[in-house]
Amino acid sequence: MQQLLATSRVRVDPWGFGQTPLSLASKYGHTAVVQQLLATGRADINADWRGQTPLSLAAENGHTAVVQQLLATGRVNVDAKDKSGETPQGWATRNGHAAVVQLLRIHGSVDAGTVDRLPLVDAQGRLDDVTSE
Repeated sequence: MQQLLATSRVRVDPWGFGQTPLSLASKYGHTAVVQQLLATGRADINADWRGQTPLSLAAENGHTAVVQQLLATGRVNVDAKDKSGETPQGWATRNGHAAVVQLLRIHGSVDAGTVDRLPLVDAQGRLDDVTSE
């Protein structure tokens, strides 16, 4: 894959229905592919696919390692809202991905949309269903 990316003939921009190789690799948790795409410097880290950024797709599906990779660039919008008004933290909360929620919070996610359903993490790292008052 590195050789293909090095040719500059591989498309890293949106195609089809707005999908990018980075959005697809993020959605399915392919850390090696995400790393290689980020290394090209050509992948748009905030490009959206149907309103979701690569960070949102990784968070929704619980891919903690990919979320870490994307956050490490320092270029992602941690609280970007998709077309349904949901943020990466909102998706992670909805789907019970406690490690991703914690990681997003460490990196400054202040998703006001999830304040009424703040996840509490128990000793085993699971999300508690208790909502804030």
